[in-house]
Amino acid sequence: MEALAKLNNCPVSPRKMRLVADQIRGKKVEDALNILKFNQRPVYAERMEKLLLSAMSNWRNANDGNGSEEECVVKEVFVNQGRSLKRIKPAPQGRAHRIRKRSNHITVVVSDNIEAVVEENETEA
Repeated sequence: MEALAKLNNCPVSPRKMRLVADQIRGKKVEDALNILKFNQRPVYAERMEKLLLSAMSNWRNANDGNGSEEECVVKEVFVNQGRSLKRIKPAPQGRAHRIRKRSNHITVVVSDNIEAVVEENETEA
């Protein structure tokens, strides 16, 4: 059984959030939460931790209490680019420079089928 959670328009650059997402991909949920709790990027990890807890809650609701939570694995985590806010900053000699304030969309998929996740990771390598 799978469950997913999404976070749209998170006001962090996708490149920075992918660094956090790469650390938990393919890990057990319990291990992933520990990684996020003691991460070097606490601001980004906090958002990812909330999203992972939301995915686990969705998994519990879908299973109606069947299955064990210790078996759950982070099957997929991907970060896509969201909208960019364009701002203008004054520059020398009457010019203007554009500032792009980037955002991202995060998707987390949690599964209780460990074998499928291990096979997917082996085929990617």
